Amino acid sequence: MEVKTIDVCCEPVLDVAIAEDQAADLAAAFKVLSDPTRLRLLSLVATASAGEACSCDLVEPLGRSQPTVSHHLSVLTEAGLLTREQRGKWAYFRVVPERLEVLRDALAT
Repeated sequence: MEVKTIDVCCEPVLDVAIAEDQAADLAAAFKVLSDPTRLRLLSLVATASAGEACSCDLVEPLGRSQPTVSHHLSVLTEAGLLTREQRGKWAYFRVVPERLEVLRDALAT
């Protein structure tokens, strides 16, 4: 009796499937970033020359009102993508690099 081997058309994309809790965490973060305003805000903060951005400097580039910008910054902060530091009446935001790295890795695999 002759044994035939089956050629595999392609290699698996991932070594291991992601766990359910990891999938939920990634989905929540990507859901936050599915809003174009929030994605743009994250980009503006990430590319700020001082490594941080004042909320007062984010209103004009977005063409949105201060309350709208503040709302979106809060959503990004709650998702762990930004940190917030209050200085007087202004809030300054920084990207959380480890959090972005997790999202980048999820897309790269």
